[in-house]
Amino acid sequence: MLFTGAGILTGASGRAEPVHGLAMHGSPALPADFDHLPYADPKAPDGGSITYGVVGTFDSLNPFVLKGMRTTARGLWDPQFGNLVFESLMMRSADEPFTLYGLLAKSIEMDADRTFMQFNLDSRARWSDGKPVTADDVIFSFELLRDHGRPPFSNRLKKVEKMEKVGDNSVRFTFTKDADREFPLLLAMSPILPKHLIDPKTFEQSGLAPMIGSGPYVIDTVKPGEKIVYKRNPDYWGKNIPAMRGLANYDRVTVNYYLQDQTLFEAFKKGDVDLYADGSPTHWRDSYNFPAVRNGEIVREEFKPKLPSGMFGFVFNTRRPLFQDQRVREALTLAFDFEWVDRNLFGEVYDRTESFWQNSDLSSYGRPASPQELALIGDMKKAMEPAFIDGSYKLPVTDGSGRDRKVLRHAVDLLKAAGYTIRNGSMVDVHGRQLAFEIMTQNPDQEKIALAYQRFLTALGVDAAVRTVDDSSYQQRSQSFDYDVILKSFPSSLSPGIEQVGRWGSQSRDIKGTDSFAGVADPGIDRILNAIVSARGQEDFVTAVRALDRVLMSRYYVVPLYHIAQQWVAHRKNLMHPPVTPLYGYSLPTWWDGTAQAQ
Repeated sequence: MLFTGAGILTGASGRAEPVHGLAMHGSPALPADFDHLPYADPKAPDGGSITYGVVGTFDSLNPFVLKGMRTTARGLWDPQFGNLVFESLMMRSADEPFTLYGLLAKSIEMDADRTFMQFNLDSRARWSDGKPVTADDVIFSFELLRDHGRPPFSNRLKKVEKMEKVGDNSVRFTFTKDADREFPLLLAMSPILPKHLIDPKTFEQSGLAPMIGSGPYVIDTVKPGEKIVYKRNPDYWGKNIPAMRGLANYDRVTVNYYLQDQTLFEAFKKGDVDLYADGSPTHWRDSYNFPAVRNGEIVREEFKPKLPSGMFGFVFNTRRPLFQDQRVREALTLAFDFEWVDRNLFGEVYDRTESFWQNSDLSSYGRPASPQELALIGDMKKAMEPAFIDGSYKLPVTDGSGRDRKVLRHAVDLLKAAGYTIRNGSMVDVHGRQLAFEIMTQNPDQEKIALAYQRFLTALGVDAAVRTVDDSSYQQRSQSFDYDVILKSFPSSLSPGIEQVGRWGSQSRDIKGTDSFAGVADPGIDRILNAIVSARGQEDFVTAVRALDRVLMSRYYVVPLYHIAQQWVAHRKNLMHPPVTPLYGYSLPTWWDGTAQAQ
């Protein structure tokens, strides 16, 4: 019998047969005998080098403990540069919404209801010291991270009823009743660590001592807070498995650290960094008139992923009493004059963001709520403006003056309804205290937007201070929720799942290190989140995501800012990449050094 929804074959005996991949919804796009990922070039040459640059610092080489969460050397376990040192049981394809293919695990076995999953390890898998990756390593890793790791790794066994070794090379997880359909995929993407090299007693204190993994690189050089250099493991076990063919092509990968983005860009201009991913349209337009660009040493490229907009905006910390009133959050949202900002700061290049999943079928923007969606939203719809229900809601379009009277009047009315009044030009509560808070920013670009917002809020009599802090302070304060308002980006995929629980679920609100930046704790939202991760069919899944989008937008937890559809990358002309841009945009692990072809 073929269960196409799970991509699992089950024989007459009821025993699950091994398969090569697993999709969250539907079946994997690639067949069992696929040769390589469609966005990788299996003929890419090995050799050469690349130097990346990042803003920040690091004081740990362990990315799996709370200490190292924000200050770990990049590259060891890295969604952008690739997992150079540590690997997971399966690897995610960047060209499908949410599909995994075998990595350390050559195959998996699973029933159609996803009540269990068995990982069958590739017998060729080796740690970089040459010892085999075993089932005991898998069990050890999950237990180690449960007891000593940071979220989300520390939570991975909460929905596992039993974890057992099957034969010499397999591990079977039997799930609890509250495990959702996404959960097996999260297990498959968890890091696997070497039992023979790690002492659980000192794991949380591990600092700058190099760690051993099974990945294509080993750590070569470490300069604390400044640089980390990786060199190719010539004996890497997985170079020719399908999911890795055409990836990890450099002999040497260097990651340099800089205190500010401007310093990083200057280093790129001088040739100390090989690649610069630019997120600012004005910077992309105005900042590349220097010799290396003019003489062709630097190439500028534009990539177009097929992704939803995501959300970038000011986030209200509802742990603060000030922001627990939805009317206050709505008034402060209305006060942001996007038209003024886009015209005066960015040259009218941005689109206003109106949804967490804008430009995709998952968005509620411009769509009336279906009966199924309304049933899922339940009593929360009583507190929602009708425009959110019928799909007609839009953020206000101002006259671009920064003081649009009509919009500000609406904001004032909302604040008055929340108990505030204007006295001597200040918006004050019943005790005469001015409505005041601090906006924490991380860099000059964020500060520029925050200062504009400060100007708009002044027109309401609101005292908004702007404070820009260094990267270390920003990360420490953001992961401990020590702020009033913060600028954050919420990337959106076509397969949202458990990461939404980390952002909006009640269970995440009081756990340091999660992405619960708004501090939301609402049983109704929890119910929608559960529907997302439990959905079996595409229709139910889309309904649940639209419901979450509609509710989040109607609650005004975030002041939506803007988005742009392109990805911009400037790089040295020797860096090459495949012609295919995957669903999620350019994929740095598939790039290579073109000079290696002549070596």
